[in-house]
Amino acid sequence: MSRNILCLVVDDSRTIRHVAANMLASLGFKVAEAEHGAAAVAFCSKTVPDFVLLDWNMPEMDGITCLRALRAMPLNPRPIVVMCTTENGLSKIQEALQAGAICEMIQIPAFLCRQTDLLTAAASSGRSGRQSPPP
Repeated sequence: MSRNILCLVVDDSRTIRHVAANMLASLGFKVAEAEHGAAAVAFCSKTVPDFVLLDWNMPEMDGITCLRALRAMPLNPRPIVVMCTTENGLSKIQEALQAGAICEMIQIPAFLCRQTDLLTAAASSGRSGRQSPPP
């Protein structure tokens, strides 16, 4: 089944980006890549993805700063942001949730397996990831 869902994979590791992009593309998702948060913000200013798979620790602009920048942008519809990270402290998870990430943070390497389940479930339920900004 062909899906018209755009996923932006943001990670400073070229290997992680390519593996994730290939997995998502093999499932029929459209995929774009960014090597750090600043590149993701620039991408989103031109094209709003349905989902953003966002690494936490990156040069130039880290994931949490990127998440906050994305949430401050007048994106309509707002993308679903999933933090993908090696971070596992409760304070980091709370920080990501408060900044607007969805209620699940995926830890690498589980990210490589779990992301396809998460996105497939969202696509199957009819949720394209498109959310209107709050009033």
